[in-house]
Amino acid sequence: MQQPSLKPASPNFSSGPCAKRPGWTPAALSNALLGRSHRSDPGKAKLAAVIDKTRALLSIPDDYRIGIVPASDTGAVEIALWSMLGARGVDVLVWESFSSDWLGDIQGQLDLDDVRVLKSDYGALPDLSQVDPARDAVFVWNGTTSGVRVPNGDWIAADREGLTICDATSAAFSMDLPWDKLDVVTWSWQKAMGGEAAHGMLVLSPRAVERLESYTPPRPIPKVFRLTKGGKLTEGIFRGETMNTPSMLCVEDALDALDWIASIGGQPACKARSEQSLAHVAAWVEKTPWAAFLPEVLATRSSTSVCLTIQDTDLGDKAAEMPARMAKLLDADGIAYDINGYRSAPPGLRIWCGATIEPSDVAALLPWLDWAFASVKADLLKG
Repeated sequence: MQQPSLKPASPNFSSGPCAKRPGWTPAALSNALLGRSHRSDPGKAKLAAVIDKTRALLSIPDDYRIGIVPASDTGAVEIALWSMLGARGVDVLVWESFSSDWLGDIQGQLDLDDVRVLKSDYGALPDLSQVDPARDAVFVWNGTTSGVRVPNGDWIAADREGLTICDATSAAFSMDLPWDKLDVVTWSWQKAMGGEAAHGMLVLSPRAVERLESYTPPRPIPKVFRLTKGGKLTEGIFRGETMNTPSMLCVEDALDALDWIASIGGQPACKARSEQSLAHVAAWVEKTPWAAFLPEVLATRSSTSVCLTIQDTDLGDKAAEMPARMAKLLDADGIAYDINGYRSAPPGLRIWCGATIEPSDVAALLPWLDWAFASVKADLLKG
């Protein structure tokens, strides 16, 4: 098959850290508060600006707290798990790698007695109707490694007694989040914002704050996980007074990303860009016999972490080799970087289609996937 003539303008399709916003250069960081304390007035002002801009762009309710925490989304999730779980039974929804990690920590590290696991294989969701509103629930909104997302928040009871703890790291900004149904929400700058790694965002509803102030976990809480002091929420964390030292270079980059999101029309525009990219992939899959979406149900198909499988009976067992070899070929030609599927997911391709990706680049990539498939298949069948 002849190589396509049009290349993506940017080959960066990694699912994290994700592509920088269009037009980004290091000059965007020229106003970074370097060599100054993050606890100085200018430092606290920049951190507070990240919180304020985030609240405005995502329409987060005024009575929800927003904090910047260490260790990316992982740190934000772990803070919630260690600080809040154990007050009542917990339902853990597992359908991909990171939700499986959260289950492992809940069972192996927190050693909780009353844990119920609602699990499905890659490509599907557990039965959401089985979630008990009397129990806490831990889940990802979008399965970054499976390309499967929950379609909406209708399955979450408005009058629930338990807390909903939602890892939204590959959903925030590119998908609608029903704040009234979510008590703890986490994400990182490195996903849909195209920011840098190592900093997480933690959003708490009033119900989550009440849990923190009324429940003392029966375990030691590491310093960087502590949200309370003397039985009261440490409010400074949610005004930009971070638990530990943040990178002010990364903070400046986050501010640049948030300003870009505002400039294109906010969260609705991010969502539209992501869905346009998904639409390009869907139209291509429809006419491509060798490719299929990993998600089994259309409504659960992710618009950010788009996961594809290879369907070709001619290849037999060799089909499992195709994604890695295709990804390597496209990487070598500077067409697409980092599109091999996640290491513990079924063999496949994973293409980030978040808001910082130009939909036109996704459209330009697709003929190259056909070329790579044909090239690798020919080599495999010859071998």
